[in-house]
Amino acid sequence: MENRSMPLRPLISEQQIHARIAEMGARIDADYPAGDLYLIGILKGACFFLADLARAIHREVFIDFMGISSYGMNTRSSGEVKITRDLDISLEGRHVLIVEDIVDSGVTLHYLTSVLQTRNPKSVRVAALLDKPERRIRPVDVAYVGFQIPDEFVVGYGLDYAERYRTLRDVCVLEPPY
Repeated sequence: MENRSMPLRPLISEQQIHARIAEMGARIDADYPAGDLYLIGILKGACFFLADLARAIHREVFIDFMGISSYGMNTRSSGEVKITRDLDISLEGRHVLIVEDIVDSGVTLHYLTSVLQTRNPKSVRVAALLDKPERRIRPVDVAYVGFQIPDEFVVGYGLDYAERYRTLRDVCVLEPPY
């Protein structure tokens, strides 16, 4: 683990992350029928998870990205969601797997799944590396969960605080003060 300017406490190791992603990939392979599978990564946090998950799925997948904002420079969601980058592809008639780094309040994913459903996909499911179910204020069905974690602010493996800490190989708790 790299030393950064704020105190970090390891929560999930790189080895645990990769082992769990391999399990998730195998389950996704088993769950989806033959045909195209579109992985929609939510920028920027999910990029590391998306890359590793795509390699753990042993079938051809297509990848696109969306930018969604609900945090800004804060540690809690503002509750206001906006699309900052939309897809380059049509989802009509396609199986879609939204790939997210973390689900906590559910506000972002509730909004995003509603938006994507209007585009007439064959199916929409969610895969998240991390889940904080105790923080949920909007209902979200997360089909594939890497790890359930406590209500602590985490960074690393794509997750950031003010654009820092994304490249940590482990998921760590960022200790206050932020």
